[in-house]
Amino acid sequence: MCLLIKLAAEDALVLTSNVNALSLTEFASPADPSLGSGFTFPIYAATGSSATAVVYFEVAPSKRLGRHTDSSEEVLYIVEGTGELTVGDERALVSTGALAVVPALMSHDIRNTGSGALKVVGGSALMHTMFEPMLPGAQVTIVVHDQTGESLIAGTPFVPAMAG
Repeated sequence: MCLLIKLAAEDALVLTSNVNALSLTEFASPADPSLGSGFTFPIYAATGSSATAVVYFEVAPSKRLGRHTDSSEEVLYIVEGTGELTVGDERALVSTGALAVVPALMSHDIRNTGSGALKVVGGSALMHTMFEPMLPGAQVTIVVHDQTGESLIAGTPFVPAMAG
């Protein structure tokens, strides 16, 4: 699979990434054994995108990505596998080839219900708020993408309201 994004005509730049050649950052939470995934952001501000982050992630069998929100609407494409997508209080079964749209600032998570890796491509904004124990001592983690890379901000349950 090849992801293509064309920037403004004057930039004459096409950003590409092959998900089969990506190195994933592995994540597992010592505080919550149900969390477990590998992920990377192959296209985002530091690679030349001006307003979108593309994430590729794999969720291990019986694990889940982690409940979070994104600062804009997110489109998810299930590359391979089966899972259960939770958006707010609603749940939907997803499998290879499925597309889903998650509204901006809506809490969501995805759990692998199959026997192999659940492989997903997501396209969203440049800021994500994770409501799971991802960093030691932090109940909330904010991930911000900019031209220099990713920044992680660890926090307490207080998260300021975000404009939509």
